[in-house]
Amino acid sequence: MTSTPPPTPNSTAVTAGNAVAIEGTQVPVLDVDGVTKSYPGEPPVQALRGVSVTIDPGELVGIVGPSGSGKTTLLQLMGTLDRPTSGRVRITGLDAAIMADEDLAYLRATQLGFIFQQFFLAEHSTVLDNVADGLLYAGIPLKQRRERALDALELVGLVQRSHTRPTQLSGGQRQRVAIARALVGEPAILLADEPTGNLDQATGQSILSLIDRLHQAGSTIMVITHDHAIAERMARKVEILDGQIVADTGPVAGTDPRLRPVGKPPNHAPQSASGAPVGEEPS
Repeated sequence: MTSTPPPTPNSTAVTAGNAVAIEGTQVPVLDVDGVTKSYPGEPPVQALRGVSVTIDPGELVGIVGPSGSGKTTLLQLMGTLDRPTSGRVRITGLDAAIMADEDLAYLRATQLGFIFQQFFLAEHSTVLDNVADGLLYAGIPLKQRRERALDALELVGLVQRSHTRPTQLSGGQRQRVAIARALVGEPAILLADEPTGNLDQATGQSILSLIDRLHQAGSTIMVITHDHAIAERMARKVEILDGQIVADTGPVAGTDPRLRPVGKPPNHAPQSASGAPVGEEPS
């Protein structure tokens, strides 16, 4: 397989794991600047209204809001899965809006790790191949992909199940495989979308503890959740409501997370109507 060259759109940004620099000066891993997102309609649906948030290397950030608040739309823009109507999204200093599709795909494959609520594992492939496939678009040879997949599985405590198929695993184990797949490319940031949403309380707690350990080991992680109790575990909590950030505890990169037991979340603010196109909820 021919390796795709890295993106080079008018920037001298370089990355090494979670250390990001432009000409020797550290820059944010993720910088969302004045972003709006609207969907066609009469009237148009405003999913995001001038959102700005910056995530520095080493941070553990929880973004919390009710259904319809815009948090899922924000995640899609942060992950370069969609483009904003206006504003800028920069990943490790690179402006996603001005990048060609192939460069954006390379950036997504090498600098972003995704953890989804639904796992999205290939049932007929082994655990090892599911994780190794996380490097499929990074131009890495098969042997090296599998070696790095084994290392990632060891980090999540599943190296002994590497030749098992996902259908033979519990929900918590499947989510650990998905986390290993997100980690295998050593991305600048992990983006987790409701990572405990399909799990029971005890299993969800174990996944949150794993996220804590990965953060303490140096990973930069952002967790999208509707659960305030989960967001309270994070070192930094950002609240979004009706497409706007209404609270942010501020950048605390490199500090230890304020771990708290997961209990009953407080009452949420009234939920806004979604109004988004079918299959694309702005939450």
